[in-house]
Amino acid sequence: MKARQTDFSGGSVYRNILQVVLPMMAAQLLNLLYNIVDRMYIGRMEGNGTQALSGLGLCFPVLMFVTAFSNLVGSGGAPLCSMERGRGNREEAERIMCNSFRLLLIIGVALTAAGLVFHKPVLYLFGASDAIYPYARDYIMIYLTGSVFVMIALGMNPFINSQGFARIGMLTVFLGAGVNLALDPLFIFVFHWGVRGAAAATVISQVLSALWVIRFLTAGPAELKLHRSAMKLDAGRVRRILSLGTAGFVMSCTNSVVQAVCNSMLQTFGGDLYIGVMTVLNSIREIAQTPAQAIGEGASPVMSYNYGDKQFGRVRKAIWFMTVVGIGYLFVLWLLLFLYPRLFISIFNQDAALEEAAVPSMNLYFFGFFMMGLQFAGQSVFKALGKAKQAVFFSLFRKVFIVVPLTLALPYVGGLGVKGVFMAEPVSNFIGGIACFATMCATVLPELKKKEFET
Repeated sequence: MKARQTDFSGGSVYRNILQVVLPMMAAQLLNLLYNIVDRMYIGRMEGNGTQALSGLGLCFPVLMFVTAFSNLVGSGGAPLCSMERGRGNREEAERIMCNSFRLLLIIGVALTAAGLVFHKPVLYLFGASDAIYPYARDYIMIYLTGSVFVMIALGMNPFINSQGFARIGMLTVFLGAGVNLALDPLFIFVFHWGVRGAAAATVISQVLSALWVIRFLTAGPAELKLHRSAMKLDAGRVRRILSLGTAGFVMSCTNSVVQAVCNSMLQTFGGDLYIGVMTVLNSIREIAQTPAQAIGEGASPVMSYNYGDKQFGRVRKAIWFMTVVGIGYLFVLWLLLFLYPRLFISIFNQDAALEEAAVPSMNLYFFGFFMMGLQFAGQSVFKALGKAKQAVFFSLFRKVFIVVPLTLALPYVGGLGVKGVFMAEPVSNFIGGIACFATMCATVLPELKKKEFET
């Protein structure tokens, strides 16, 4: 296994970021294939494709919840590892990583047990009808059996990236995505397993990704290794991991809550068809925003390392580069989505009724999409520099304090109905994005400038 490690301490900051961002971006886009490909194939099932797609959409909040706990550990431990590496404290960095691994195992087993027991009432709470519940049940029951492997793959891969092995991190996802691409059509259409086949393909691919990560962090050229002796949980260390990771957890968890609330309101005002519409729009949004997220996450280890190394000028350069590139990309994507909505919708479903409902909904949902770039930039800086309270607050602010109340209220205003559900997201993008980025500029940038002058 050949691995190339990026040195965050020297050279061009922009080049350092791109060396992490490009493989990470490819990895995250590939990671989307786990579920995106499922939706593409399921939406084309003869006879019941639209219902099956709506059923799969009901599973999104549960899948996001698993991702949330992966982020709780991964996005909390990885920046701490980078900062300890920057300070030259290799042993502590390794112990943080090993404690994170054990936490993922414990949480994964607990989530699997809870999900298998309570999946039915949860799915109905999220907006299931008797017509689409069987599809959601078939998918989620199989997916949950592999949730421990999902969490290891998602939660430990950031520790590979944080050590400068971004290409290996990309290959982690490439392995699973390739297997998923091969198995999906085989299981769904050849074996006629339907949504159960899609779930089985996803689980098998994530198992392989998890095994790849474990092998690299135990027998590969990684600087930090997984050791059983370092996995004994330390209360202080666990508290630091969970405190910093709470921001990533809240972001993913609130996405789950928002999706559940949206599905419930759409079921009330539009029925199963509009749950299918939201499933398509969420799929498009995930693809569209992934490169912008990758820019922020790719800049994170560079910022964390240099912050620990007291090279504050390099941190400031990383912040502005990440912000300008991220907003520029999202602006271009927003124009494409506005000009060619049917092209993007047809990737997932070609049902005429769904397409007619999706086009106006898409124009509302993605209005001002580029403002998300400010949110991504501000959140990335807060997490990378260990400012957990600010990161958590702005995660809650946009989703819980803005999106959820608007989703519940707007459908009743002036007879907006389903339009009100789709309007909540763009309003939150403007308010949340500006508030998060402005706070970061007013607090973090002066602090960095002051510390740079002092050193």
